[in-house]
Amino acid sequence: MRIWSIHPKYLDTKGLVALWRETLLAKHVIDGKTIGYKNHPQLNRFRLCENAAHAIDQYLSVVFDVAETRGYDFDRCKVDWHFKPQNLLVTKGQMQFETQHLLAKLKLRDAGKYREFLDTITVLPHPLFEIVDGEIEPWERIVNSR
Repeated sequence: MRIWSIHPKYLDTKGLVALWRETLLAKHVIDGKTIGYKNHPQLNRFRLCENAAHAIDQYLSVVFDVAETRGYDFDRCKVDWHFKPQNLLVTKGQMQFETQHLLAKLKLRDAGKYREFLDTITVLPHPLFEIVDGEIEPWERIVNSR
C-alpha cells in the first residue's frame, strides 16, 4: 500500500488508479469494514489525526478531482464529501524519498510523465499535508536494493 504524500497530479495513469484503490482500502480499514491491512504502517499517520475517517475522505477527494480532470471515471459515491478538513504533517525527508521513489517508477512506466516530473522545480504535497523539517517518516518501509 502506498498512500503518497506528494500531490497525486504527478502520478501516471497506473499510479493514480492504484492510489485510488489503495486509499479506498485504507478507508475500509479505518471504517472497520475489513480485517486486512489493519496494522499497515501507512495508516498510522491517519490514525494519529483528529478524525481519521475525515482525513481519508479529504485525501480521496483530491485523488478524485485529479482523476476527473484527466477524464477518468472514478466513483464519486466512494467519498463522503461531508468531511471536516484535516491537516496532517509530512517531513521534508519523506517528500524527498517519495519524489525519488516516484521518479524511479515513472522512468520505467511512463517516459512522458517522467520527463514532466523531472522539470518540476518544487514538488507539492497532497493538500492534506503540510511539510515540516525532518527525516524520512518512521512508518516508511525502505527496501534495500542490491
